[in-house]
Amino acid sequence: MENNILSDSWFSAEWFLPSTFASYTWERNWILWCLLGILILFVVRWFMRYRFNQKLPVALQQKDVHSTKWAWVRLIPEFIFMLMLALLVIALARPQRTNEKVEQFTEGIDIMLALDVSKSMEISDFEPNRLEVAKTVARQFVMERKQDRIGIVVFSGDAFSLAPLTTDYDLLKKYFEEINFDMIDNKGTAIGSALGVVINRMSESKAKSKVCILLSDGDSNAGNIDPITAAELADAYGIKVYTIIVGREGMVPFKTDFFGRPNMVENTVNETTMRKIAEIAKGMFFRVQDEEALQKVFNQINEFEKAEIKETRYKDTSDYYFHYLRWALVLMLIWLALKSTFMSNILQD
Repeated sequence: MENNILSDSWFSAEWFLPSTFASYTWERNWILWCLLGILILFVVRWFMRYRFNQKLPVALQQKDVHSTKWAWVRLIPEFIFMLMLALLVIALARPQRTNEKVEQFTEGIDIMLALDVSKSMEISDFEPNRLEVAKTVARQFVMERKQDRIGIVVFSGDAFSLAPLTTDYDLLKKYFEEINFDMIDNKGTAIGSALGVVINRMSESKAKSKVCILLSDGDSNAGNIDPITAAELADAYGIKVYTIIVGREGMVPFKTDFFGRPNMVENTVNETTMRKIAEIAKGMFFRVQDEEALQKVFNQINEFEKAEIKETRYKDTSDYYFHYLRWALVLMLIWLALKSTFMSNILQD
């Protein structure tokens, strides 16, 4: 469409604006040196004519010798001819504009997020509590991914798949908003069951890289699947497992009493199981005690699991020499009219 519009407006003055020439690339830019040659040629030609043209001696008084601006009119044909040659040179240099389109695509990674929603995740050593901070950071991690299929598993005393593997990140964002402590009736922390659901969701995945991010605050004390066995099975399916333990040890705030004061409870953390899972499933283990540390862990995982970005470039090149060629033809007709009609005598006299 753009070319049709341009071809209909070839007579526009826009083709001679400095900004137009600045936007061009030239297929044969060396030809543009001929413009300098044309200028030199005409300067030499005018000088030779002025210096060596035949002059007839005519006796005139000084008062009768005067110049007039109409004497310059006789130079119009030569000026038009010079412009015509310049336009031909520009056309031969072949001005072009190239629009480059880049398409990026990745071979996406399949990622399952397994989040602990047990009651202990309600502890307030993270503001407002561990689960809300985990949801916020995980949601931000999801929104920064591109072309990856991501799913969500939630667990406490049991586990279930909240969201299947999908690239609909807006849908995942809504699922994060629905996560709460009342989603699962069974109490406890069934890490082995969570890994079992992750494996079931990813068992038929064809992705080159399969990743599980398992986030919890304690040791596995529920479920009917041993976490170590589940980790070995995940490794057999090629699923890399990153494990993250959130929370501080010692006295931590948990809810408030009648007067609005925080209840302090004793919290202990057993890292052994989570470390072993990460080791077996060829992932990494992390321990975080505040939101900033958790954010850094997800950023680190984000860097570890970068998919290769491939680019396809398309170049759309448009030629504009025909505009200057048309102008050159118009000027040639004008020059012929001035040189081959009675007007040439008027201009020369």
